[in-house]
Amino acid sequence: MTRYGLFQRSEHNPIITFRDIPYACNTVFNPGATLVDGETLLLLRIEDLQGRSHLTVARSKDGITGWRIKDRPLISPDEADNPYEQFGCEDPRLTYLEDIGKWIIAYTAYSRFGAGVALATTEDFESAERLGLALAPNNKDGAMFPQKIDGRYWMLHRPVVGDVGHIWLTASFDLKHWGCVCCVIEERGGPWWDGYKVGAATIPIQTEDGWLILYHGVKQFPAGPMYRMGVALLDLEDPQRLVARLPYWVLGPHESYEMMGEVPNVVFPCGHVRKDDDLYVYYGAADTTICVAKASVSELLQSLREHGRP
Repeated sequence: MTRYGLFQRSEHNPIITFRDIPYACNTVFNPGATLVDGETLLLLRIEDLQGRSHLTVARSKDGITGWRIKDRPLISPDEADNPYEQFGCEDPRLTYLEDIGKWIIAYTAYSRFGAGVALATTEDFESAERLGLALAPNNKDGAMFPQKIDGRYWMLHRPVVGDVGHIWLTASFDLKHWGCVCCVIEERGGPWWDGYKVGAATIPIQTEDGWLILYHGVKQFPAGPMYRMGVALLDLEDPQRLVARLPYWVLGPHESYEMMGEVPNVVFPCGHVRKDDDLYVYYGAADTTICVAKASVSELLQSLREHGRP
């Protein structure tokens, strides 16, 4: 692992490239992540040779090497006659809900209508059942909380109006009807590293201090945007309340594989796996490959205590 600040990059990065996929594709990036039967499971976003994306399962015993990648997608725009997925299925986040005994897959359904937040469920990652479009375009970066709070399911998301993109929260009693919306993390504007747009990265992480939120922030440069990752904390019992937010980013493009690719200068996490105090964050690098970086949950929380502010 190579360490810069709070995160250490794996010395094996990139851990998955297009060469590892057992069928022809252009790039692989932005994976959801979870633990299944003691193994790390990634749901890969793979862009095909037509330019559309689909979602394919990969498994590894150590979460870094020896990936076993399925030879067919789990969720694909070709599978169903769905007008809201005609242009692709992108950027999955995986949440296990114990009360229903299934994983929720929140992903971006992309079509001529724009990008919307879609949901699907799976018990085994061998097949998935679509629940349909949960949040209409233009909206993306759906990330569900891993348990009910106050009797409701909660989900982070990022609607876009013009060039403005903040992180919002919505709630549901049945995973179909969503409401109770509020803005929880705003883009800061001006010269800030997250001044242009923000969006949820991985699903929320329950800690003793609150819900630890990893999010991506975008700064617009004359040469184009730069995507980096920051951390914030929401109240454990009232996730509508922002407790703290670091003023600086904690993971950004520094390595060549993050600075050069289909979309340069992008670190875009969609999944994490927690093992005790270690947090392994899986991210897309330059919209081209998949990488992983490790941090200590206790160190992230300590930084928020010392330097964070609402």
